[in-house]
Parts: sequence; structure tokens; C-alpha cells
Amino acid sequence: MYTKNPDSSELGRKIISSSIELINEIGFESFTFKKLGATINSPESSIYRYFTNKQALLIYLTSWYWTWTEYRLVFAMTIVASIDERLNKCIEILTQPVEVDDDISYVNEILLSEIIFAESLKAYHTKNVDEQNKIGCFEAYKSVVQRVSDIVLEIQPDFEYPHMLISTIIEGAHQQKYFSEHLPALTDKVKDKKAINSFYTELTWNFLKSTTRN
Repeated sequence: MYTKNPDSSELGRKIISSSIELINEIGFESFTFKKLGATINSPESSIYRYFTNKQALLIYLTSWYWTWTEYRLVFAMTIVASIDERLNKCIEILTQPVEVDDDISYVNEILLSEIIFAESLKAYHTKNVDEQNKIGCFEAYKSVVQRVSDIVLEIQPDFEYPHMLISTIIEGAHQQKYFSEHLPALTDKVKDKKAINSFYTELTWNFLKSTTRN
């Protein structure tokens, strides 16, 4: 994902924090290393020492986000006893953008979550996805899906589609949020911030109940 770990230097951390702000402001298509360099007052060549291209940077950002999301999932599961409530909490975390950032790190998780909901599809809908997958670029995302799939199987051991269910929830939530902001005729309850979470929670439980084997 990177040629030099951005966490290893002040410049690297500045590249990450400023790229999050800039992508959130102008979108990934308009984002370039030249614009980022101008923003951080650093030569464009210095950014290429950390990332070979902006696609690699996006993969790094999505990986960072899913690693952090898995931390949030693990923490949520330690404070919720009921297995049903654990699944509900996981769905909430996966379908709701971050609204409160209590972290003091150089990563703005609120802005990063907005990028993930709007842009993360572009991290792996590329011709190089198979090669990138082989070298582990998407392990953090797959780990999140696996962790929540395990909860589904704990609730219903015979369920045949846990990974399909969880990945559909994640990608569907991203798409519905995009629709609510740009193509509202394709979704419902645009002004209700909890509508997407409520929809996928109800969908999940209805689907699990409908596939229960007697």
C-alpha cells in the first residue's frame, strides 16, 4: 500500500491528514498529488516517496479505516452481553458514518468515514484488484466482514450466506447514503439519519428469521 510508512514521519502523517481533508473537499477524481503538495507546502515528489499513486493512497486510507472499525467492533462486543445486541451494534457501526471524534490522532475519523462511504468502492473496483488482493491490500476489510459474519453464525449456525449478508449491508449502506445526498428519489426518509441503520437492521433480522431451518 505504501513505499514508505507514512506513520514513520511528521511529513507522512501530514500527507495522510491533509489528503483526507482534500479528498473530502474536492472528491477523489479531482484529487492529485500536485494539489496535495500545494496544500501541505511540499514538493509533489516528496509524496511519491510514500505512495506510488493516488490509488495506493486510497487503499491505505480504506485499510486504516477498516482496521479502526474492527477495533470499534471489538470494543462494542466487550460491553454488550447479548449476542443479538452485539449484531445490532455491529450493524450500527457499519451503516452509520462517524459523528463524534474523540481521538487526538492526526487522522480525522469523521472526515475519513465520509470518504469511505463516498469513495471506498474506487479502492477495489479496478483492473488491478486481483493483484492487489494477492498482496493483502484488502485484509482489513475482509477481517471486518469475517468478524461480523462469525456473530451471524453464532446466532444461526446453519445460515449459508453470512459473508454475502454482511458485505451487502456495508456496500448497500454506502450506496444509500450517497443516494440520500445526491439521488434522493432512489431512497427513502432522506432526512432521517438513522433510516439506513434501521433498514439494514430490520432487513437482517427478517432475513435470518426467514431462513431458519426447523
